[in-house]
Amino acid sequence: MISISGTSEWSAVYPGAMIGLLELAGVENKLLSPQLNQRKRDTEARLRKDCAGFSRQDFLALPVMAAYEQYYKRFNKTYHVQLQVESIVLKGKNLPDVSALVDANFVAEVDTFVLTAGHDVAKLDEPVWIDVSRPGDEITPMNSSTRLIRAGDMVMRDGHGVCCTILYGQDNRSPITAETRHVLYVAYAPPGVPAKAVEAQLWQIEQNIRLFAPQARVEQSRLLLA
Repeated sequence: MISISGTSEWSAVYPGAMIGLLELAGVENKLLSPQLNQRKRDTEARLRKDCAGFSRQDFLALPVMAAYEQYYKRFNKTYHVQLQVESIVLKGKNLPDVSALVDANFVAEVDTFVLTAGHDVAKLDEPVWIDVSRPGDEITPMNSSTRLIRAGDMVMRDGHGVCCTILYGQDNRSPITAETRHVLYVAYAPPGVPAKAVEAQLWQIEQNIRLFAPQARVEQSRLLLA
């Protein structure tokens, strides 16, 4: 089990925030899973039914979305999961097909609205910390070049530096790949996101993974509170 803790700075800057942690070993990252694909179609259909006629303000009135909007507004950004849900409901788009371990998270995210990143544990350098970004911090995002990140963002660091932030996403060093057999999902919940929503996110990811990897072993499933 990988060691993950929160810093005192994180607790001081974001009291009431929480991080959901789900670590699974013995998984296999298949390219496609018919059972998971069916769950994706079912989730999309349910969203279109439950949110029929919604405007952007209707989405932002939902408690979880509202909490993320307040966080992103501090940085003049728009919550990207909100945009993903809008594209499914308002534009009729489907969830992307990446890989089973990645898609297991995506389908849960659009159902609970809880922002979550997935990492290959073998590519993380312990110990891992939940922290706040500082001036001079940088990240090399997936499919992009190294860039400075804004101070004050919730981030995850390991021995090599920042490996994920709420605003900028994951680095190019630790994401899930076809070779991933030991995976860590990290759900970032700013103040105002209910614990039950984060717990539901972790539970749904696990259930989605068991559709194609029933042998998966849970190394940890818990909430880290600021």
